[in-house]
Amino acid sequence: MRVVIVTESFPPDVNGVAHCALQTARHLVDRGHAPLVVAPATSPKFAASFEPGGAPVGGGPDSLAPCPVVRVPSLPLPGYPQVRVALPSRRVAAALVEHRADVVHLASPFILGVRGMAAAAKLGIPAVAVYQTDLAGYARTYMGAGEATAWRRIRSVHTAADRTLAPSSAALHDLEAHGVPRVRLWPRGVDTVRFRPEHRDEALRRELAPNGELIVGYVGRLAPEKQVELLAGVCGLDGVRVVVVGDGPSETSLREALPGAVFLGRRTGDELARIFASLDVFAHTGPFETFCQTVQEAMASGVPVVAPAAGGPLDLVAHGRTGLLVPPRDAAAVRDAVAALAADPARRADYGAAGRATVEGRTWAAVGDQLIGHYAEVLSARTVVAA
Repeated sequence: MRVVIVTESFPPDVNGVAHCALQTARHLVDRGHAPLVVAPATSPKFAASFEPGGAPVGGGPDSLAPCPVVRVPSLPLPGYPQVRVALPSRRVAAALVEHRADVVHLASPFILGVRGMAAAAKLGIPAVAVYQTDLAGYARTYMGAGEATAWRRIRSVHTAADRTLAPSSAALHDLEAHGVPRVRLWPRGVDTVRFRPEHRDEALRRELAPNGELIVGYVGRLAPEKQVELLAGVCGLDGVRVVVVGDGPSETSLREALPGAVFLGRRTGDELARIFASLDVFAHTGPFETFCQTVQEAMASGVPVVAPAAGGPLDLVAHGRTGLLVPPRDAAAVRDAVAALAADPARRADYGAAGRATVEGRTWAAVGDQLIGHYAEVLSARTVVAA
């Protein structure tokens, strides 16, 4: 199959949408398919450094990508420069035509994905839309309103797709409840080779917690919707050191809200895997996760998880077996859950081992094959209709 992946984000961006798009492209190449990625440019200079067919000129961030990448001019989102918004461009439709796409994969469609959907519809190419971002939740967080408007946009985009793929049961139910048709479940994979308990590093642990403290980690964007300030109570626990990995617009305020916490900034690859495996407890605080990949990476690393009982974590964390689920937005509940695990090393070990066993079959290869199956079903349905 010839697949065009239109994504709102792609590496070097570090987020769930970018990571999933990259893993999808890699798997398609591994299975003998021909993907092409269309994504916002990381800078105006980079947007101009590509030939019409998407081949990088003189290297660049995409020189190691598994397939050709077409970058569309973009601007940084006001107040959140790590996120870039694509500008109107003819490159999306041109990419679909030049690549002779059999199917269009829309990764978290909102702006660039909307143009990808319109181009696919005009050209008569089947489209699979992957729901990954709780835009309605973000509207509540950043604007205090606008949730209904966000759902109207989500419904409009996803209704036009041949199939929408939801990453979790909670996301699937939300989409169906808001009138989105043809929704199927498609979870995310995890790199169980990179993320594994054997990468636990005692030297790193001594560096992070020189007095032998229990290490509680958060990994993810530092943004208002993640509600990382809920870890303030954990910072006050005796014998506990909070470690925060990531960057974003909330970093300055969080340094004040989390006294004594260690901020490591953005970390990736093997270095991130070493940090995960060196934690004693992983704590996630965001209530708007449609999946929550970092929870899966912590489980693969053999680390017990504390997470809100909302969204994606409901599918991932088996309460009382691989971790603890707590009421969303409840700082006291987060603190008490961490305290309970801190006081019980055997329980932490049991939860960590069970978490690792739970995710061992959730490889990117396994879920990538499921995705190819969705493509095939959509193409087959289109063929039947045409006949």
